[in-house]
Amino acid sequence: MRKFLVVLDDSRECLNAMRFAAMRASKSSGAVAILSVIPPEEFNHWIGVGDIMREEARERIHAHFEVFAKWMRDKQGVDPELVIREGDPVAEILAQVREDPEIGILVLGAAADKKGPGPLVTHMTRSAGSLPVPITIVPGDLSKERLEAIT
Repeated sequence: MRKFLVVLDDSRECLNAMRFAAMRASKSSGAVAILSVIPPEEFNHWIGVGDIMREEARERIHAHFEVFAKWMRDKQGVDPELVIREGDPVAEILAQVREDPEIGILVLGAAADKKGPGPLVTHMTRSAGSLPVPITIVPGDLSKERLEAIT
């Protein structure tokens, strides 16, 4: 089964990437893996404080995941899996793609503001020629109706 790997973060464009991945998986009998990466700089505190912050980050991720997962199950008939990794986001995305042979497409959301598409999209497109899977970049300002039409 082909999986669409989509990154869960706090960006607005993440929503359209989630929608696109779920719609494409539903229409192609695929699956969705949702990856959330906890950056290491969040825990540069004393060990006890870092552990508490790490657990709080995981709880936030699970809460966000459940919102997306419920929509995917209810509206698209897709039951996503959650993967949480810690480290540099780009390195962890690449590691997940390499470790899971079922991942067939990486789905990223692009920011619609004038500052550019965002750091993940910028980095991944620079190295797109050497990635083990294709990338789908979903514009952050596409309407739900337009997403439905193109998926």
